[in-house]
Amino acid sequence: MDESSVIVGERAISAPCAVAEEATFELKLNTTMSGVLTENTGKRVALKLESGDEVEGIVTKVGHNLVYVTRLAGKEFYDLVVSLDKISAVQMKLRDK
Repeated sequence: MDESSVIVGERAISAPCAVAEEATFELKLNTTMSGVLTENTGKRVALKLESGDEVEGIVTKVGHNLVYVTRLAGKEFYDLVVSLDKISAVQMKLRDK
């Protein structure tokens, strides 16, 4: 098995994958945190915050400075609004196996 890495923000996200499986995320030179979150609108992601906290939920809306996340893991009745500049990494599911 090879290891595939996606760098978002300041951290690398690595995951082992089979050679035949391709990640569907393409990192471009002008990719922004806002762009990554916009591409994942409606999907469940984990956000690593500058404070060291990690929150998981569904990206519902991305604004110029804020992102709105719903259905937080372990707190399904709560929502979150977080400043884009406080997010250091986005972890997203790219494949099933």
